[in-house]
Amino acid sequence: MGQDIKLTASDGFQFGCYRADAAGAPKGAIVVVQEIFGVNHHIRSICDRLAKEGYVAFAPSIFDRIEPNFQSGYSSDEVQNALRKFAGNPNWATFLRDTQAAIDAAKSIGPIGIIGFCSGGVIAYLAAAQLAGLSAAVGYYGGALVHFANEKPKVPTQLHFGEKDAHIPLTDIEIIKAKQPQVEVFTYPGAEHGFHCDERSSYDRASSDIAWPRSLEFFAKHLHA
Repeated sequence: MGQDIKLTASDGFQFGCYRADAAGAPKGAIVVVQEIFGVNHHIRSICDRLAKEGYVAFAPSIFDRIEPNFQSGYSSDEVQNALRKFAGNPNWATFLRDTQAAIDAAKSIGPIGIIGFCSGGVIAYLAAAQLAGLSAAVGYYGGALVHFANEKPKVPTQLHFGEKDAHIPLTDIEIIKAKQPQVEVFTYPGAEHGFHCDERSSYDRASSDIAWPRSLEFFAKHLHA
């Protein structure tokens, strides 16, 4: 369904992006921000699912500045490799610059949303607070998000967390809720980190089957001309 394209950031850097188009006239566009595992099969499948819902989906390869076309699976060794490569000192400013390029590429399509997972969930939140051109933002299990809880989103924002997430204490979620009460925050009692990814051992179908329709309803509500 999708295709690999190239985007150009404001500093002239060219990088990859997966684009999935809706079959008919699109409702709008959604930028999908990767986990630390790159624009892999899971992220591409998210784009394809959004395309089936009537959106044009863009997944920018925001790690291309570090390692072009990096893609990883979810075995223990692959997870540790991705963590070593990308988790230590994330360059949020650069990630946001490349995310803005994806938003800009979608401007002619219609209203634009953003959705991110894990570190991408943090980027989606920061994009809602700092970037231009968005109408709504959704973030899943953004581990470092609490460090940016003072940043106020400029567009409607929805967040999803697992209550059994070993990387995100419930106290962090409470801080976010207290500092940004206008943000929709949902927690899922049986869910661990990565609960929406059906390729991970932590996948929790019951939680995912609630969170995903909530996300789609949120976009349907806020992505309109």
